[in-house]
Amino acid sequence: MHLSNPFLQSLGVELVYWAVGEAEFHMPIEARHLNRQGMLHGGLIATLLDAACGYAGLHSAEGEEEVHGVTVMLNIAYLKAARSGRVIARGRVSRSGRSLYFAEASLVDEEGEVLATAQGTFKQGDRRHAA
Repeated sequence: MHLSNPFLQSLGVELVYWAVGEAEFHMPIEARHLNRQGMLHGGLIATLLDAACGYAGLHSAEGEEEVHGVTVMLNIAYLKAARSGRVIARGRVSRSGRSLYFAEASLVDEEGEVLATAQGTFKQGDRRHAA
């Protein structure tokens, strides 16, 4: 599945599932993703959760114009540290209106242990032609 997001691509993030109301990303943890304590950096966790929530509400089928949006608010609960392996971010839309939608996401390790959760509000923007 093609990920047209230079920032996420630079981090080694892979979009593995994307459908209306749902998105899933995988990322192998590398040394460059760790903070000074050797744990997955909190900012990177926030990025993964934000992407999972955001993409869940912005699905466009292959060949359709891309739908873009922005994060209005994101709340994160950091529950457990990760130091190695692979992490999985899963997002889903919980409710949507005309331009705002509400989504939630979880970040889990390979064993399914929840590392962090997020809930947020997002604003859907205009459809734009894919580059």
